[in-house]
Amino acid sequence: MIRVAAVGDIHLGADSAGTLRPHLDDLDERADLLCIAGDLTRHGDPQEAAVLADELAGLPVPVVCVLGNHDYHSDCEDLVRKVLEEAELTVLEGERVTLEINGTSVGVAGTKGFGGGFPGAAGSDFGEPEMKAFVRHSKNLAAALQTQLAALDTDVRIALTHFSPVEETLRGERLEIWPFLGAYYLAEAIDTAGADLALHGHAHAGSEKGVTPGGVPVRNVAQPVLQHAYKVYCLGGDGADSCESV
Repeated sequence: MIRVAAVGDIHLGADSAGTLRPHLDDLDERADLLCIAGDLTRHGDPQEAAVLADELAGLPVPVVCVLGNHDYHSDCEDLVRKVLEEAELTVLEGERVTLEINGTSVGVAGTKGFGGGFPGAAGSDFGEPEMKAFVRHSKNLAAALQTQLAALDTDVRIALTHFSPVEETLRGERLEIWPFLGAYYLAEAIDTAGADLALHGHAHAGSEKGVTPGGVPVRNVAQPVLQHAYKVYCLGGDGADSCESV
């Protein structure tokens, strides 16, 4: 059994030092891996990323994350990533990582993802160049996720995104903004390649649980949804009292 701790949308700022780490001190007793589903910072400032790096430095479990829209705001996403990687955190954007945990191989494929909407209310790469660019960007990120998931030859496969792949986990958000919170291209990518669990954030007023059309469990782990520092999901066995089997 692999215990995956997950959270997103932690939005750390310059004044956040010391606020996260106390909640993670016993993480290795509860989980084998920490996945963070984007919006690591408030404004994508490398100094904010440095605060997060300090909070996560030396954790006894691997940390894998993707960036979110907030992490792109200052056009410094490359520097944000550099700061996090220097702290030995794994950052994925159209990439994958394989971890060996307690004799089990765990693969994580990640991307920020993007919006675009869902069947019956989705954008189309037709018309103005701005609209075509919007939708094609979303499709390209989903295609990269599919490629990386499919390349994982592991016992457990996890899809980690910031934007949502399904509508179910957006319930609670205003319907009008769903196309800006996720896209069905991500679910298509996950179902085509296969995964045991899909994690995302971004939808602060959404719902925790959903499933792709192909049956992959989806969890919205935005911290405002979880109302906790993280939640633990169990893969590959019966869940303990401290985690949910998925």
